[in-house]
Amino acid sequence: MDEMAMAADRGEWREGFQERVLAGYRAAGCSEPLARALLERAVKGIDGWTVATDGDGWIAVEVTEDNGATVGRIHDLTAPRGRAWAERWCAEHGAQRVEVRLTGGPGAFADYPLRGQNRMRAVAERPEMPPGLTARRLTEEEYPGWYAGEEAAYIADIVRAGALTPAQAKEKSDRDFALHLPQGYLTPGHAFYAMEADGQVIGTGWVNHGFLPGVTFGFSLEVYEEHRGKGYGRAAMAVGEWATRQGGDEAMMFNVFGGNEVAMSLYDSTGFTVLDEFRSIDL
Repeated sequence: MDEMAMAADRGEWREGFQERVLAGYRAAGCSEPLARALLERAVKGIDGWTVATDGDGWIAVEVTEDNGATVGRIHDLTAPRGRAWAERWCAEHGAQRVEVRLTGGPGAFADYPLRGQNRMRAVAERPEMPPGLTARRLTEEEYPGWYAGEEAAYIADIVRAGALTPAQAKEKSDRDFALHLPQGYLTPGHAFYAMEADGQVIGTGWVNHGFLPGVTFGFSLEVYEEHRGKGYGRAAMAVGEWATRQGGDEAMMFNVFGGNEVAMSLYDSTGFTVLDEFRSIDL
């Protein structure tokens, strides 16, 4: 069949979709509890998605408001000729851009610019700090200066990824920081570190223990610009592993924005697997 039709019975699609998502996370090395926790996040709002079929495969789409823009999301695409239909459906429903979340590679969306990736790796059971590098808790007095620098870097990363304007990136930053750090320095489960070498603070780290089952999320492992190119980037990853075990978790996860090729190369070389990635195009 060449024409798409709204799915009369979503049960068959839903079961198959959830199994495909689970299979992708299992293939990336997730434990079963973690894979199911990630699935729960992936299917948020599923009852509001529009599901169509051409008899050979499925399409699941929605249009929503995000960061001041009307955004179309393609949640599932197994219909061989379904991408054009999905993009047209999103445009007809007012979308200004179309986004996809992918596991197992870009597939049919390789021409969509990469906006970000979630990466993960199990950490060593007893990670050791690199020679000459120490980590300590950031003090409450240091927190305001750290926060200002972290927010500026986050906004710059969002803009560089190409998905949002500077004004939209600022709005997203304000929401995200308020969501993740509602009590600032004292937010439960969050830890802030200063990395020191030769008596100088050469970078900082921000992690969230218990973010998902057995997982510490690394919001930031930042080496200051004047100290880059000295091998501290790889050392900062070791600090992240150490911090993960300090919080009682077994794996570390983080996000990297599209366009940050240096960071992606580092993460490839240190064995951090791509769990899923996010791509989008403007319509």
